[in-house]
Amino acid sequence: MNWFTGVVLYILIWWTVLFAVLPFGTRPVSEADSQTGWRGAPQRPLLLRKVIATTLVAAVVWGGAYLLITSDWISFRHGYWAMPDQ
Repeated sequence: MNWFTGVVLYILIWWTVLFAVLPFGTRPVSEADSQTGWRGAPQRPLLLRKVIATTLVAAVVWGGAYLLITSDWISFRHGYWAMPDQ
């Protein structure tokens, strides 16, 4: 895996993990809007904390993906998953 593929993979993992982390610790506004009844955005979204958690979790997942891709455990060049020889 070259550096460009690694960066693209990290960005994709980070974006996916962000949507998994966003709901954690979110509390709705206690009082709904009097006219519409809509509660809107959370009172304290804690976005910096969620960005840091997303970055750490994505780094761990990326590390696992990197080890899996660079290992011979799953390989499309040889072994069971490889294309048959001509």
